[in-house]
Amino acid sequence: MTRKEGVVLKGTGGLWHVRAETGETHEASLRGRLKQEREETKKLAVGDRVMLEMDQRGAHWAIAEILPRHSQLARRAPGAGQGERIVAANVDQVVVVFAAAKPEPHRRMLDRFLVIAEANSLQSRIVLNKIELVDSSEAERAFSDYVAAGYPVHFTSVKQRIGLDELHDQLAGKTSVLTGPSGVGKSSLMNSMYPGLDLRVGEISESVNKGRHTTVGALLHPLPDSGYVVDTPGLRELGMWGLASEHLDECFREFRPHIPQCKFGNCTHRVEPGCAVRQAVAQGSIGSERYDSYLRLREEIEDSERKWAPHTLAKKRRS
Repeated sequence: MTRKEGVVLKGTGGLWHVRAETGETHEASLRGRLKQEREETKKLAVGDRVMLEMDQRGAHWAIAEILPRHSQLARRAPGAGQGERIVAANVDQVVVVFAAAKPEPHRRMLDRFLVIAEANSLQSRIVLNKIELVDSSEAERAFSDYVAAGYPVHFTSVKQRIGLDELHDQLAGKTSVLTGPSGVGKSSLMNSMYPGLDLRVGEISESVNKGRHTTVGALLHPLPDSGYVVDTPGLRELGMWGLASEHLDECFREFRPHIPQCKFGNCTHRVEPGCAVRQAVAQGSIGSERYDSYLRLREEIEDSERKWAPHTLAKKRRS
């Protein structure tokens, strides 16, 4: 029996496009027993490594096995339900792209992206594109909180060819989720680093994704030299659904050294006496804007927890 290992690039209408290790792409359907899998975390996703088998007639490929994942990126299930959907598997890093201007960078949106990555135990790097539109030293000062927190920050310009080689090197051989708001130059950035890639990130419209009966799934694009980039819509909802409010502080990297020093083990870092996090904010070792983002996100998650508390309790009683 002919067997091949490959990676899932996309899925449409029950057929999955799988890129074999030898470079060619095959259309394949799921074996019956895999189709019947009900547990969401075991369902096939873009980025999964799979084993392909040719059927007995030698006419069609089938996905016979989903190989173990080393990571995954989860999102809230569509609609009003409480649950997750795996967006991409075997992700190495999340690359968050913002523009230095036109549009202005939205710091709280950036913090949300970073928390999502941390909640999924994924590494992140920040790209500030269109750096030619602003004073570079001011931009570096504006993002110094993120550098201090340990995030790699790339300052790039497609027009002036600034920072492209360094970013290219950090994508090589990795599976990277590319995200950020529209209009920041994601597609032009990728196409400048990889001539001929013809990545059309900007064409995926957020308004399309709001359509009640329209689903736009993630796509895995092979990079010309090595590695993959995942283009996925709706990342702002990712990861937040499963993050408990009491664990949010761990998703802010610069909070972590201070959390064990708080007087109370369940410190919310709001009003408690002896809070080492608030002391670090007062001393300037934690940025005030990052701390404000934490407070706003915590309030949002707590609102969601209150909303779902009756459902969660009912589920526990049934189990």
